This record gives sequence, structure tokens and C-alpha cells, in this order.
Amino acid sequence: MKNTFDELVETFAILRGPNGCPWDKKQTHESLIKNMREEAEELVAAIEKKDVDNMKEELGDVLLQVLLHAQIAKEEGFFTIDDVIQGLYDKLHRRHPHVFGDHAKAATPEEALAVWKEMKKKEKGK
Repeated sequence: MKNTFDELVETFAILRGPNGCPWDKKQTHESLIKNMREEAEELVAAIEKKDVDNMKEELGDVLLQVLLHAQIAKEEGFFTIDDVIQGLYDKLHRRHPHVFGDHAKAATPEEALAVWKEMKKKEKGK
């Protein structure tokens, strides 16, 4: 049986809860900056080496950082992982009107990137 994303999210609530891990409970967004950089660099190294097994592990470590930051933000009343997911979903749909909207189809990766940049510019200009 494989665990679900929701079970993984709950794991972080438990780790930072009253009976959780002292290290996890002590962390802040600021204290985790070094960890996020290291994990991203380790993922890049695995990609560059084409080490698929290590990539899987390092992607998990980057996800750990994302979920830990989201849990801290939830505790602080700022946002939840669901808000992060919704924001990403919305951004992907806004910036891909050639896929999800009525914009002309992008025939090449370069055209798709140009549409992305155009949509991003429009968003930032609001």
C-alpha cells in the first residue's frame, strides 16, 4: 500500500506537534534556508549525473522542504499547502493559454516560452 499526499502532509503536522520532533518543532523559514539550498543543489547534481535513483531521493528532499515550509506557514496563519497547490494550478493555467485557453497554439518550445513570458509580463503589470 502506498501512502497518500495527505498522509505525508499530516506527517509534518505530527512532527511539529506537541509530541513531535524537537528539531522539526524548532525550525523557522529562516533556519531552513540553508537546507533548501543544499537540497536543490543536490537535486541539480543528480540530474547532471543522470542518476535517476538519486534524483528520486533528492526530489523527495526538496518536497520535504516545501511541505515543512507550508506547515510552518499554516501554523503562523499565513497559508497552507492547499493554497500553494491552488496558486500553482492557477499560474499554470494562466500562463498556458495556448493549452488551457483560447490563445493560438504554440507549435514550438520557443513559442510556448514566449507565451509564458507574455502572460507573466501581463500579470506583473497589473
